[in-house]
Amino acid sequence: MNAKEALKTYFGYSAFHPGQEIMISALTHGQDALGVMPTGAGKSLCYQIPALLFPGITLVISPLLSLMKDQVRALNQSGIPAAYINSSLTEGQIRKALLFASEGKYKIIYAAPERLVSPAFLAFACAAPIDLVAVDEAHCISQWGQDFRPSYLKIADFIARLQKRPVVGAFTATATERVQRDILDALRLKNPKVLVTGFDRKNLFFSVQRPRNKDEWLLDYLTRHRNESGIIYCATRKTTDKVADELNAHGFPCARYHAGMETNARTENQDRFIQEQCSLIAATNAFGMGIDKSNVRFVIHYNMPQSMENYYQEAGRAGRDGESAECVLLYSPQDVIIGRFLIDQKEAREDIDEETAERQKNLDRTRLRQMENYCTQEGCLRKSILTYFGEKAEENCGACSFCVGAHTAVDATADAVKAVMGVLEMNGRYGLSLTAQVLRGSVGDIEKRKKTAPLRCYGSLSEYTEEELKSLLQLLCRENMLYRTEDEKYPLLKAGPDAKSLLAGDQRLLWFRPSPSVPAKAKSQAASWDVDDLLVRLKGLRKAIADARRVPPYIIFSDSALMDMCRKLPVSRDEFMTVSGVGFRKAEDFGPQFLSVIREYCEVRSLRPLPREAAARPPRKTWTKAARARFGLTPAEAAAFSPKASMTAAELAAQMSGLKEPKEIKKIFGVDIEERLTALGWLKETEKALLPTEEGRRHGIETIEKTAQSGQLYRTCAYPGKAQTEILHLYTEMKPSESE
Repeated sequence: MNAKEALKTYFGYSAFHPGQEIMISALTHGQDALGVMPTGAGKSLCYQIPALLFPGITLVISPLLSLMKDQVRALNQSGIPAAYINSSLTEGQIRKALLFASEGKYKIIYAAPERLVSPAFLAFACAAPIDLVAVDEAHCISQWGQDFRPSYLKIADFIARLQKRPVVGAFTATATERVQRDILDALRLKNPKVLVTGFDRKNLFFSVQRPRNKDEWLLDYLTRHRNESGIIYCATRKTTDKVADELNAHGFPCARYHAGMETNARTENQDRFIQEQCSLIAATNAFGMGIDKSNVRFVIHYNMPQSMENYYQEAGRAGRDGESAECVLLYSPQDVIIGRFLIDQKEAREDIDEETAERQKNLDRTRLRQMENYCTQEGCLRKSILTYFGEKAEENCGACSFCVGAHTAVDATADAVKAVMGVLEMNGRYGLSLTAQVLRGSVGDIEKRKKTAPLRCYGSLSEYTEEELKSLLQLLCRENMLYRTEDEKYPLLKAGPDAKSLLAGDQRLLWFRPSPSVPAKAKSQAASWDVDDLLVRLKGLRKAIADARRVPPYIIFSDSALMDMCRKLPVSRDEFMTVSGVGFRKAEDFGPQFLSVIREYCEVRSLRPLPREAAARPPRKTWTKAARARFGLTPAEAAAFSPKASMTAAELAAQMSGLKEPKEIKKIFGVDIEERLTALGWLKETEKALLPTEEGRRHGIETIEKTAQSGQLYRTCAYPGKAQTEILHLYTEMKPSESE
């Protein structure tokens, strides 16, 4: 099996996303690699597919318990044996998992970085055939990253203790050039393939709004996006509770999630959101790391995040299925004050020294200022994000609130001179808000007015609103004509290094002001979520199956897979296999049920003629030569077949295909065998699975029970020796001329 075959067989995709094939090729050829790929680009496949191609075990190091659980659940649903070992398990469960791992029962094992120093885990790892170590969220290894975890610094020493150095792959969605260098050095990657696929998420629409009343804005937005799945991020626990209460009171069922809640309550609310029992969740940044929910249609930041890294990571949880989604940030100057307070009150971690903690706080303050610049700038939001991460971008993306909003470019040089002269006259004694009030001539505080009214600059820019003047002053800061101090408790506004050239007439200032006649509002280019009857029914079926198996609905199929079903309207197994996200295991487990809904939809609406074998399975005598000619074996080829105690249809097909020269004939797949056996009357489609008929049992096909990761029992087919011989005979009956 090669990488593309594994991609289709287990994950149901026919083509790789940009960069995936490059990373997979490097790792499978024994080369270390670093992949910086945006959320939704498919980083996990870059190590999951090599794991299937390597003979030994792949160890995935991740700090995210939720991610481990989600990915292991999804892998097992796709027929890939995987497990996780972390603090959510009991010691007995960990011992059992390590025993099974040492017996080779898992291809992929997830573990937290803290687990690497455990004697039991270290003993297992040193004895196990580990071919690949994949380090997820690799930016956590850098002290310059926003999520520094000292435990990541021990990964390289752990790898050095293994009996044979495995290939090492590192993956992250957000890493500046400096963080990338830290990752390469700290993990001691050898001659690594470094791939930065780009940070741009073209399906996301970015917007910054400054509403007078955030609650009213939010209610209006949710009214227009009712029943869509969304996350509302808040800066504090108190705000999170307030937003959730407000939304619930107005008829928008909303879960909540923050660190002040009991663990069980947090888990329950997270599961409610993932299981789609409610479409909204209000949360602090404690929520979302590792939550692989693909159909989030919008992420709203009720408050400004503390860094661009945090913002892009949180906003990136929208539209992971590749469909259009919105990322809206509701900004107010108060958000900056809250951000500074949270940084100042942040307690130092026990595992870092005081000097490192202070350096981290200074970095946090710098990131907060950069985030404020993003919210207050006059320019393309997407370009600002991409530039921050070291990537070039066009001036107008056409998919952000600035680029689709109404703005007027004005020469603000004369007003900029007045503003800078005013700051000089005030001798840098005041902050942004009071400076704007002085320039406008609207200082409300009586004592402050007595001090500022005599100034010549008082009211010199009275034609502007206070918000407009703040915007102008912030623009001057970005252009280095002014700057804001960092060492005082309240940042003060002072003349910057380029103030002299402005005052001397050597520089001009262009200011993009929102046109007063047309408010600059987010005009989303995201396609409306067209939920027709079929999509509603498919989602309902998906939810029922997910509930029965106790897994989130997106583990069964993503929204994009359901949308692809609606576009392609497959009515046969072969057509169902062309749907993006449908692999052989999922076609076997869920195909009959989804095909039944789609066929009924097509029949009622006469949308297309149904293939004969889909509408009614033909008896054996009508099995055509054309159908049989897809694959055939000569007696000599069949004689080389090696039967096993029992096989699945996919395993049987793979061994039969291996008997042919690759260029001589198309391969056969498990669904091809099942199609034929169904046509012969050996198998039948039931409501829940494809099972043997009485005729099929006479030919040796058995029904067996398996246990899903969730613990749910389900029935499927098994093909022991007799059935293998009978099926092999079917494909060696034809004349050689009938084979391709």
